[in-house]
Amino acid sequence: MPVLPEFSLAGRVAILSTAGSDEAPFLAQALAEAGASVFTIARRQESLDLVLQALERNHDRAPGGVVHGGIAASLATKDGVDQAMAAFDVNYPTNYGQADILVNDGRSMLARPFDEITPDEWDEVHSRNAKSAFLLCQAVGSRMVERGYGRVVNVISELAERGMINGSAFAASQAVLLSLTRSMAVEWGKHNIRVNALGTGWFSSEDLPLEEQQEELLVRYTPLRRRGHPRDIGPLLVYLCSESCDYSTGQPVYVDGGLNAHP
Repeated sequence: MPVLPEFSLAGRVAILSTAGSDEAPFLAQALAEAGASVFTIARRQESLDLVLQALERNHDRAPGGVVHGGIAASLATKDGVDQAMAAFDVNYPTNYGQADILVNDGRSMLARPFDEITPDEWDEVHSRNAKSAFLLCQAVGSRMVERGYGRVVNVISELAERGMINGSAFAASQAVLLSLTRSMAVEWGKHNIRVNALGTGWFSSEDLPLEEQQEELLVRYTPLRRRGHPRDIGPLLVYLCSESCDYSTGQPVYVDGGLNAHP
């Protein structure tokens, strides 16, 4: 089925950052199938390989002319971000630094009772989840401001707005991302840049059996009574990156089976 014109990303260049989540290959495929060239920045080489392999497997489903690439780099330092952007420029020499879309999916979880979290653990979680997005948004966003166009999507956990036992460090980092999303949207709106957050709930790319207690929690708190699959996220990501999302910015939009609506 062809992509509706208002959802087409044909001719767009997207940067996707990932910490190695299950969602990353599906997010990359969704962008590519909508017509975008995808440059992936992964924390580890094996994560990058999974994304590039997924794009290669689905190459026949993407429009012609797309060019994919990527690099394994740490985005928690400015040097790492500079290295990644230099590789991006090499991969797209005729685009003169053009980056139309930025998708940050760099979440790293830490499950620890609040009173047992060490300062180093706290700093590491926030460095990976918040500082890396901050640095990459600065680097890519400055180019978008110069061109007067851009779409930024920060993938967040629903814990940005909820609490969870043993999840305080991670949840706080997600709240930072959500607040950053809103502030960037306000600051960059005048430059024709839309900044939104894509919120996710309980996702798994594999049909793994759950422990009885986990199943009970899933049924109790997820109105749709199932875990999400990463492919559930792709269509919403395409919308948030497309021209059909022209009048929405600064918003968190959740794909979570109704979990965030549950009291």
